[in-house]
Amino acid sequence: MENYGYTKSQYSYNQQNNGPYRSEKKIPAAILGILVGWLALNKFYLGYTKEGIIPLVLNIITFGAASIIPFIEGILYLFMSDKQFDDTYVYGKKGWL
Repeated sequence: MENYGYTKSQYSYNQQNNGPYRSEKKIPAAILGILVGWLALNKFYLGYTKEGIIPLVLNIITFGAASIIPFIEGILYLFMSDKQFDDTYVYGKKGWL
């Protein structure tokens, strides 16, 4: 399984540092979902190719009406804690809400 730049040693280092945990992918994924969600770039950025193609096709079929889904996902990303975001989407590989 690919780890997309994250390794267990980096993850454990952040935990031992006693500093606040920061996600490297949360803010860019949220901004991509909010601003260009109709292209599903937030899914592609997180490494979900199949889950990125599905909203792209849905936007073509519905003439852009399905772009509300990535927009809502981007807002949800912002309200998650950094640790919860990484555990769910980076390490856990959960493709959908």
